[in-house]
Amino acid sequence: MPLTRKGIATRQRIVEGAAEQIREQGVFAVRLEDVMAHTATSKSQLFHYFPGGKDELLLAVARLEAARVIEDQQPELGSLTDWDAWHRWRDKILARYRHQGSDCPLHTALAQLGTATDATRAVACELLAQWQAQLASGIRQMQDSGAIAPRLDAEREAAALLAGVQGGVLILMTTGSSAHLEAALDSGLARLQA
Repeated sequence: MPLTRKGIATRQRIVEGAAEQIREQGVFAVRLEDVMAHTATSKSQLFHYFPGGKDELLLAVARLEAARVIEDQQPELGSLTDWDAWHRWRDKILARYRHQGSDCPLHTALAQLGTATDATRAVACELLAQWQAQLASGIRQMQDSGAIAPRLDAEREAAALLAGVQGGVLILMTTGSSAHLEAALDSGLARLQA
């Protein structure tokens, strides 16, 4: 039976509340009782929307946070067709992660939820694959226009750029400094422009 509008809103409130708590406390510290209290939901409501319990709720949170990581980069990530677009994407990444700090969907999706269950690990892997595919698509479009050398392997360059972003974000979350993230982005783009 499909959910009503009110049911969709209630389910979304539970998922967003759980995501907020996981970002604040960590995936293993959050209990279903905490989520119920935080979202003003009863146990019967929680299990109505998530009959699989915590694992099903974690999967929904992983999907939400993974979608946020990609959405936060749009429309720039989906439009990497010239150098101005690449630099707008770079600037957006830097601004977003400087602003979010440790309260970021990337950290929740990968570090917290990525290893919680097999299902959440699959969501984290899909997030990384989707992100890399969009970067590779931008590189290939630039190769087709002659702006990036055709000798570069688009998938490999996208993988390196993605690893640089993820590593830079991890260091930013640890130190509070975005210098490593900025260096990774600038080095990755410079390599593409060489």
